[in-house]
Amino acid sequence: MKKLTLIWIVLIVGMMGCSSSPKQEEAPRKPNILWIFVEDLSPFMGCYGDTINAGHTPIIDGLAANGVLYERAYASAPVCSASRSAIITGRMQSSLGLHNHRSSRADEGIVVPDSLKIKLPQALKTIPELMRDAGYFTFNSGKDDYNFHYDRRALYTVGTDPSYKVGMNGWQGNTAEHTLSITEDTWNARTEKDQPWFGQIELMGGKAGNKHVRKGELLADDAVPLPPYFPEVASQQEAWTNHYNANRGTDARVEAILQQLEADDELANTIIYFFSDHGSNTSLRHKQFCYEGGMQVPLIISGDHPQIAKGSRNTDLVSLLDVAATTLAMGGVTLPDYLDGQSLFGEEYQARDYVIGARDRCDFTIDRIRTVRSDKYRYIRNYFPERTMMQPGYRDNKPIVKDMKILHERGELTAYQEEFWFGQRPKEELYLLSEDPHEINNLAENPEYQKILEEHRNVLENWVKDTDDQGQYPEDAGQLKAVYELWKDRPQFKGQDVNPEYHQFMSN
Repeated sequence: MKKLTLIWIVLIVGMMGCSSSPKQEEAPRKPNILWIFVEDLSPFMGCYGDTINAGHTPIIDGLAANGVLYERAYASAPVCSASRSAIITGRMQSSLGLHNHRSSRADEGIVVPDSLKIKLPQALKTIPELMRDAGYFTFNSGKDDYNFHYDRRALYTVGTDPSYKVGMNGWQGNTAEHTLSITEDTWNARTEKDQPWFGQIELMGGKAGNKHVRKGELLADDAVPLPPYFPEVASQQEAWTNHYNANRGTDARVEAILQQLEADDELANTIIYFFSDHGSNTSLRHKQFCYEGGMQVPLIISGDHPQIAKGSRNTDLVSLLDVAATTLAMGGVTLPDYLDGQSLFGEEYQARDYVIGARDRCDFTIDRIRTVRSDKYRYIRNYFPERTMMQPGYRDNKPIVKDMKILHERGELTAYQEEFWFGQRPKEELYLLSEDPHEINNLAENPEYQKILEEHRNVLENWVKDTDDQGQYPEDAGQLKAVYELWKDRPQFKGQDVNPEYHQFMSN
């Protein structure tokens, strides 16, 4: 633990901004800003009050002790590319036509024809572009996964080598776990070592499962109780427990990043944002769906900055769209008026009454779900209620799905599980989260909650209208054709009763 102690001495003591001979005439150097951008991770961590992982996420807990922990932070979408597209532009994905998962491309590294490329408005610049304009060196050690066409070299600094890691127009793909090449493709790629930097380091998070867990800390498969919406079956139990292991493994990966920052003398001047693109992928109902498990994410902003109250906890409703605005503000960038988020430390900051979330087509599964999170409630609107939770999807070859279908055929699910997973979905759902954290008791048809239901319904309908939510319009036929061509021969799609939107291609 000596190394850990040294890291936190640097973080908590050495970052106080003291100097034996301060140069008062020099303008203060801009802070480095690092996004530790984790995939598919729910906040099952000690600092978030998780009792199972208490004491097993010491590094992330240390980030929280040295910064601000946001207890109620939410993604704008419960799936990677839509959420990442929103964060990197600072705009809600559904306002820019970036809402359908893995759009503007046909496969990894292969983009659709120019006529089908989704392009950002000319006046809109991404967060790394704006940071570059402000004098920052920028990098992304990991995947982009953005649903629009772009030249990656415009976003991320390429240094003196024109072939530096990138060089293609379009999507840079699902390149997870590049994080320990940080001696090469992060801050160390700068030619001017005094230049401030803004960077993204990807961690696999939930996708890593138990891969990076420290020796002796791996949980047994049956160590974590299952939520009541899952059947008691080994595959579900293993998947659920693995997500707790994934949190432990993520902590070890964050430790490696901090050690490298310290070794390179970059830690003291770096503000660290730790967050995930959406919630757990290891079990059904979370990733790709708009319940708390899919939408809630960890968010910690840590480091030595006058606006960061160390060891504080914020209970406001926060959107990951705010990460974009806060990053720009910390980098001294005048915030564009098109941003949908706000600086969490700005003088004009106002706590939100509602956070909106959206799910649309995910891989080949066509759906449309919208959600409103308020102080006490989560409201969900299902626009395709006849398409069950178990309609064909990308996970259909996984044991958790296969076993669910077997239990359904055998009649061994509980009444709630049978209705929830295989029955018609309600058009509206409303949950009082303090009394119903598993979101099982739908209050949408309860007469006592009709005013609350109407309030949330109106918030959503006004938002759809005011933002011209692009999800209300059918997806371009050419884009759908590209999706069909990508999935048509895969077992999850082939031979299944897939969405009728694909029938026009299947008959040709």
